[in-house]
Amino acid sequence: MTRQDIEEKVKFFLIEDLEIDEDKITPDAKLKDDIGIDSLDYVDIVVIVNKLFGFKIKPEEMQDVETFSQFCDYIEKNMTGKDVTESND
Repeated sequence: MTRQDIEEKVKFFLIEDLEIDEDKITPDAKLKDDIGIDSLDYVDIVVIVNKLFGFKIKPEEMQDVETFSQFCDYIEKNMTGKDVTESND
């Protein structure tokens, strides 16, 4: 899965599942302040990320994630090894 795929999937579920206005979702948009994600939304996000990307979000790892771009970085980093296209065995 490419970075663009990740961004598109995240943007799609924010718009469809959390009913976020598409105009608010930019790379530098802050999840809480600009996009308006609250603690209840995070519960939904944990479930959705697990379903779409195959890993569980660890709350302690999310403490430094503030923007949409950082959230996509977090997903991309945690998908490493889950969507392996090359093997160096």
